[in-house]
Amino acid sequence: MTIQELLDPCDVVKTSGDLQSEVVSITEDSRVVGPGSVFVAIQGTQQDGHHFVKQAFAQGATAAVVEAGCFQGDTALVLPEDSVLIQVENSRKSLGLMASQLNGNPSLQLKMVGVTGTNGKTTVTHLVKALLEAQSHRVGLLGTVGYVLGKELRAASHTTPAPVQLQEMLSEMVRVGIDVGVLEVSSHALALDRVAGCEFDLVVFTNLTQDHLDFHQTMEQYFQAKLRLLTDYVASERKSGPKRALVNFDDPWAPMILRQCPVPVWTFGIHSKADIQAEAVQLSMDGTKFLVNSPLGRLAITSQLVGEHNVSNMLAAIGVGLEMGMSPELIEETLTGVSNVPGRFERIQEGQDFTVVVDYAHTDDALQRLLEAAQTIKQGQIITIFGCGGDRDPGKRSKMGQVAVKKSDRVIVTSDNPRTEDPQAILADIEKGIEALPLEERCSFQVISDRAEAIQAAIDLARAGDLVLIAGKGHEDYQILGTQKVHFDDREEARKAILQRRRSN
Repeated sequence: MTIQELLDPCDVVKTSGDLQSEVVSITEDSRVVGPGSVFVAIQGTQQDGHHFVKQAFAQGATAAVVEAGCFQGDTALVLPEDSVLIQVENSRKSLGLMASQLNGNPSLQLKMVGVTGTNGKTTVTHLVKALLEAQSHRVGLLGTVGYVLGKELRAASHTTPAPVQLQEMLSEMVRVGIDVGVLEVSSHALALDRVAGCEFDLVVFTNLTQDHLDFHQTMEQYFQAKLRLLTDYVASERKSGPKRALVNFDDPWAPMILRQCPVPVWTFGIHSKADIQAEAVQLSMDGTKFLVNSPLGRLAITSQLVGEHNVSNMLAAIGVGLEMGMSPELIEETLTGVSNVPGRFERIQEGQDFTVVVDYAHTDDALQRLLEAAQTIKQGQIITIFGCGGDRDPGKRSKMGQVAVKKSDRVIVTSDNPRTEDPQAILADIEKGIEALPLEERCSFQVISDRAEAIQAAIDLARAGDLVLIAGKGHEDYQILGTQKVHFDDREEARKAILQRRRSN
């Protein structure tokens, strides 16, 4: 592919040099530039790629893409005469568009399902994958737990991959015969144009609650990022097939989405009158039963998933299944067989007479939903272990602490992924929120900064019929301490703690 062909989808302001040279690769990382590469300079939060344009050319880059106006006056870029320099309006967006173009625009060859929202993305995408595979589709899945391409599972570096990696994986899906791509689409990915070059067929909005305000600054900015999936990336541009959005009508942000979404919408809900409506919900530790009224018929769902929040997740997945032409009977049968999603209300069974659950809940809303689910099914006390990540939205720490002590019988506050923050400072932020509550509104709590020790303490506290909730990390098998990632898996630690308790007794 020539540089000229690569630029077809981009808003090009100005070019210089020969655009007929062949392109081998595209990258925003100057360290991997080589002959035939197009280097795209992006202004990041840590580094400005425009400072590395000369280096890229020195390493053999075929061309460089920069944002118009970045080199002016004293910062004017002086390059060899034969250098190919392309100025664009938005280099982030152009990176995704060019990556898609170089890989044959794979999203146009796949049925694309995108799911966004603060909570529920992973569960919804896994349910959708199970449903569509039951319908004989071959499904690729990119999300928080991992990247699934055919029989291969790759570790996930981000919920939504970076633009070049994303387009390469979508292209690989096409090559191996996958016909449906299911993606968790994070607010970061939308704000940073990671999915530029993708056109979705079905999009899902699960909910919006406080998270990532270290990045987005305000809830309005956070919402506007999420909204882009339901406006910019589902609008019919190059695809002619039918489109559909599924929106959680129980969420207060839903009316704003409905006013702006350019494609037909089905709402889903438990408490609000919706197109896909849950009724007669029955919750227990063994699972969930409920009825569904939908535009395409009535369904009776029996599921092994626990909690009202999973009813909402299943409604979203049911909507995708119905839009894809599945019969209500096949949806019912398939959902019955889904046992759990990794790290989402995942039960740890080692023969103990109390229940241990590991869950990814890491926002106050997710923790509240988890604890409300626990309250509906508990037999004894709820013992909750949680912490908050460092270098992330500090505003949710006190809120999570308050939710935990209001909805539990015992709480242990511990470390999560402190990253480069002082773990004790994070714990202090959580404690402040808890101690701001009157004593009568909160249960007893203690602080054990070492997460393994905290899990052991909670297991040792549990009595027959109790429920131990280990929240925050879910499927993650690491902790980030400073800049180091070390192995740590809540599920492994819970099993070790149960076995240690048994040996001690």
